[in-house]
Amino acid sequence: MDVLGLIVLALLALVLLWGVVTYNALVGGRNRIANAWKQIDVQLKRRHDLIPNLVETVKGYMGHERETLTQVIDARAKAMGASTPKDAIAAEGVLGAALGRLIALAENYPQLKADQHAAKLMEELTTTENQISFARQFYNDSVMDQNNRIESVPSNFVANAFRFATATYFETQEAEKAAPQVSFR
Repeated sequence: MDVLGLIVLALLALVLLWGVVTYNALVGGRNRIANAWKQIDVQLKRRHDLIPNLVETVKGYMGHERETLTQVIDARAKAMGASTPKDAIAAEGVLGAALGRLIALAENYPQLKADQHAAKLMEELTTTENQISFARQFYNDSVMDQNNRIESVPSNFVANAFRFATATYFETQEAEKAAPQVSFR
């Protein structure tokens, strides 16, 4: 084999090696996103488990706030029934807004704030919300890294060839962006 043949063979080997490395990076990114979503899912499950206890605790104090309690319960049911990350993101946005309203309303009830059980549940919910926030950040960072690989030249050639799709960010829903209204009577 002549020198030109060896050079061509070496170049083909390099292109093949680059393709394999790029493909493996794309698979790793896809798996990192799946793992990040599962971390969010764990925190959401914890949130879903806390909500019935919180609702039952505040129900006695906030009897005339039935609409808010019903919204929280309905939003929790929809969030638990979401089957895709996109559906879960939307449902969790609604649930987050409903919880925000519930917490804001709870501020109007001094007896509720003094209740040790309610205070512990609120603290656990706050901790869970913080953990959800951190998990969302990790998820979105993973999505950004993967989407950059999928959309950037030259790795986009491998991504397109193997039908890698961009992932969806976990965005704050409009319902969550609105600050809960607190009124002191």
